[in-house]
Amino acid sequence: MLKRLPLLLPLLLLSLGAGAQSRVQQYLDSLCATEPFRSARLGVLAVKARGDTIACISHMQKLEPASNTKLITTGMALANLGSGYRIRTGIGYSGTIEDGTLKGDLYIIGGGDPTIASRDSIATYIDGLFSRWKGFVSKAGIKKIEGRIIGDGRFFDGDSEQPSWLYEDIGTYYGTGGNALSFYRNKQDFKVSAGAKPGDPLSIEPSYPQAPWMKFSYRCSTGKAGTGDMLYLYTNDLAPVAEIRGTFACDRKPKTVECSNKFAAMTCAMYFWKYLETNGIRSQGYADVDNFGMVRRAPGDKGEYPAATDISLLGQTESPDIGRISYIINQRSDNFYAESLLRVLGKALTGSASYDSTGVAVRRALSKIGVDGSYGISQVDGSGLSRKNYISPDFFCRFLRAMLYSPVSERFVSTLTIPGTGSQAGRLRNSDKSTRERIRYKSGSMEGVRCYSGYIIPADGGKEDTIVFSIMLNSYSGPYWIAMSRIDRIISLLAREN
Repeated sequence: MLKRLPLLLPLLLLSLGAGAQSRVQQYLDSLCATEPFRSARLGVLAVKARGDTIACISHMQKLEPASNTKLITTGMALANLGSGYRIRTGIGYSGTIEDGTLKGDLYIIGGGDPTIASRDSIATYIDGLFSRWKGFVSKAGIKKIEGRIIGDGRFFDGDSEQPSWLYEDIGTYYGTGGNALSFYRNKQDFKVSAGAKPGDPLSIEPSYPQAPWMKFSYRCSTGKAGTGDMLYLYTNDLAPVAEIRGTFACDRKPKTVECSNKFAAMTCAMYFWKYLETNGIRSQGYADVDNFGMVRRAPGDKGEYPAATDISLLGQTESPDIGRISYIINQRSDNFYAESLLRVLGKALTGSASYDSTGVAVRRALSKIGVDGSYGISQVDGSGLSRKNYISPDFFCRFLRAMLYSPVSERFVSTLTIPGTGSQAGRLRNSDKSTRERIRYKSGSMEGVRCYSGYIIPADGGKEDTIVFSIMLNSYSGPYWIAMSRIDRIISLLAREN
């Protein structure tokens, strides 16, 4: 049975400053008196797991957390579904099987697995996955399909993206969204080369995956030296059209630009259709299911019809366990994986994967680990991409403390980053390795936002001496390096406290 946490935190916060201030508190006070921090919004809370307060600045203020939101998404999924939980993808059919012929359609039934064709090390390689799917078909005696291969993502209801995401983000690789059947992390790659001088046309073309139903247009050009990659794809799932706008600097080398694919279920169906054709199982083509439950056929294949609701299941494959998926989410700060995991959680706890329902699911999940979600948190997505997420340092510390004492504590903490490694390779360079290795945290950043929340494991002592901290900087307009060096300093001073 899950241990109920004592309500120490609010009471102990009231006594802050009763004795000598910690070095980190003194540093925070001086920091807030100088620009550019004085005109920014800074919230900080650091407490020991047993409840002693070490540092506190505007700890109850709700701020934009950026990717610190992923801590809650992964923590709630692990605590409520279990680290060994796997997401299933089914192969089924409508109609009947007669003398080796399927008189109906073959369905790929998505369950929200974000790793399909992702090329991540944790995922099954696509040929191996397709081989298993074909095995289900062959075992049923199907040698020919009179209908189509249909990508079915209806398991996720509601919008493909959180409605508050910025339009320019929706076309990027980090704003893909999608339904319950993904492919290649719902990305579309383009090969891009700059022209000789500013204003020249770009050499640009889609590369992988193929999307013959899409009509791409390009309102972009070569930019001035030093302006970098400022290309954005504008698209949605309402129609198979998209446009790339912006500039690509003349001094940039050719590169692959990763954008969003809003028709991932169609893409998955097309590639599996090709695989079956290559292996001697022919069909009439491929299709997906649109938001109205209609089969949407490929180009040149006219007409629509209602998707089947009575589908006979042939077999299922499983994703990597969500412990490994959570590790990727927090190490790589993967928005797409995080959104998929949140919607899987919503479906499991409420029966719906819509974003309204995921909010209900998070509150239920928090209650299960003894965290009061009625204050300090307003979470609208799983990744932190939305500017309408607002969470306080107090909430992060209450949540992280609860996770520290939860049955999945070890697995959750193992998903967090050690400064000086991976995506945080440049952080805390002035601290010795033994200090860095005691720190586990998640970063979060977007324009004007820098956040770090996590744990500092004691050099000596038990779990109750672990420092739980959240540092949240919003509305910051100074140089990036100044913000990061000051945050590194705060964390270094906190590490000296245990």
